[in-house]
Amino acid sequence: MATTKELSVEDKLRALYDLQIIDTRIDEIRNVRGELPLEVEDLEDEVAGLSTRLEKLQLDLVTIEDSIKAKKVAIENHSAAIKKYSEQQLEVRNNREFNSLSKEVEFQELEIQLAEKQIKEMKASIEHKKEVISGSKERLDQKSSHLKHKKAELNDIMSETQKEENFLNEKSAEYEGMIEARLLAAYKRIRSSVRNGLAVVSIERGASAGSFFTIPPQVQVEIASRKKIITDEHSGRILVDASLAEEEREKMEKLFSKM
Repeated sequence: MATTKELSVEDKLRALYDLQIIDTRIDEIRNVRGELPLEVEDLEDEVAGLSTRLEKLQLDLVTIEDSIKAKKVAIENHSAAIKKYSEQQLEVRNNREFNSLSKEVEFQELEIQLAEKQIKEMKASIEHKKEVISGSKERLDQKSSHLKHKKAELNDIMSETQKEENFLNEKSAEYEGMIEARLLAAYKRIRSSVRNGLAVVSIERGASAGSFFTIPPQVQVEIASRKKIITDEHSGRILVDASLAEEEREKMEKLFSKM
């Protein structure tokens, strides 16, 4: 194979147009997938987020239930203390001891009231969290089902196109290797700056493909001579003559048919 430096201008133009055909075919394959890969990625993130939130809610539920159990134990302890202080009141020898025990009983009763109030609030919180958990589970199931459907859809497309795309990517790299770095950089720069990714286009009806701006006859003659790289002054695209384009399209179709 000729080295990059040995290529004539015509050979460079052919290599560039071949690369454009290959890259356009890759673009078409990726367009078939469209936004599916991004949709799958977004759904995976959403499912992961919902799963994490659900786990946290369920842990919160366990924590609250443990707190209720602890409060119930505390109530039992306070009740036992009331019983103890009440029995002690029967054996006191003066009003000071009786009043002291009465304050202890009153304190324990207040503690029971507080614990019962907290239990009531925590039970209400549990009911609310259960509703949120139920809604979160339903949403997670829906999103998981949607993700499964989208993944299957993407896998179907990938299984149909992956072999072809791998082949084309190899060919794209092969043809890039035939083009000098400066010219390849220009090709990639133009490709990234135009919506349809066409950096190399042929002359059609006196204008560059996809453009309404007529190319002067003298410039068309220069393009057809294949002696230098010429770009469209309006779009910046590299131009090739229609005959060269047709020849390369036929050549590349034969290459693609071998896949």
